[in-house]
Amino acid sequence: MSKTPEQVVQQQLEAYNAHDIDAFMATYSPTIQIMNFPSGAVIYTDPAVMRTDYQRYFANGLPHAEVSKRMTNGNFVIDYEVGHDQNKGDWQAIAIYEVVDGLIQRVWFVRG
Repeated sequence: MSKTPEQVVQQQLEAYNAHDIDAFMATYSPTIQIMNFPSGAVIYTDPAVMRTDYQRYFANGLPHAEVSKRMTNGNFVIDYEVGHDQNKGDWQAIAIYEVVDGLIQRVWFVRG
């Protein structure tokens, strides 16, 4: 049985908090698109670049995120995330995940 979009996004969050790069990247499509919203500025389209950046981030920033609110609608999961890392301090963001065939295909970040 395949995972629901919400389960895929939760798996991604758990891997992020565990700093497990392999489990984290396993939740993303090889054709991932990660963008800022509303500008549409592209953050990642290459999983290899994303892996390298997050591997470094996990090692140096020790990030942790929590979801304070989550909504789902079909293939979309919308999280209000609050977090902390050693370099950036406290942060908050809205993440809009589109899950296709059990993998995160696109993500839009709204940062405050």
